[in-house]
Amino acid sequence: MHNFLFDFDSTLADTRDVAVLATQQAYAVKGLTQPSREAVVSYMGVPIEVSFAKMATETLSDTELAELYTEFRAQYHEAEKLGITLFDGIADTLTALKQRGDHLYVVSSKHSVPLQRNLDQLGLGQTFEAISGSDTVSHYKPAPDGILSLLDRFDLAADESVMIGDAKYDMQMGHNAGVATAAAMWGAADPASVKAEKPTYLLSTPAELLTI
Repeated sequence: MHNFLFDFDSTLADTRDVAVLATQQAYAVKGLTQPSREAVVSYMGVPIEVSFAKMATETLSDTELAELYTEFRAQYHEAEKLGITLFDGIADTLTALKQRGDHLYVVSSKHSVPLQRNLDQLGLGQTFEAISGSDTVSHYKPAPDGILSLLDRFDLAADESVMIGDAKYDMQMGHNAGVATAAAMWGAADPASVKAEKPTYLLSTPAELLTI
């Protein structure tokens, strides 16, 4: 593999606590029933434009949902200051991949503005050649749009490309795009569902990316 496409949340960085706190706070501010931690975690990897309506016990209008998205982004901006951390081994692995001439990208369900802000916060702002956020695609994961746009934009060979992620949606997106898939088991909240997608590679540590 020469082209590495990474998910962000729970693949590059541990953001689970931040996502749960920001989501629950957003629902509370809007007077809505707070989703459980388990519900929030189960939807990580899915854009909020899809997951928030499903987690709400109330029926929300498009306007109310838009206001909830805005509130979540504000809450996330505050919560992320409490700590987003890279998983052990990620920094060294990214450095080694770049040093040997491989190409690195991020394909995330997160909006590209907070995605870039989080990468900057972690010292990875200049590490990736490009990022693809939820605002840059017409169809969200598991649709292959984010991957296909990068393959086309940078003239990447699909058979030399791999999608790395912690959730079943990442594996499904990779399959749909016709690229290899690597399960980042160090961040998987539901390992069984990830394994069920039969990823090309099942990785227990980031360093194993150097062997594929």
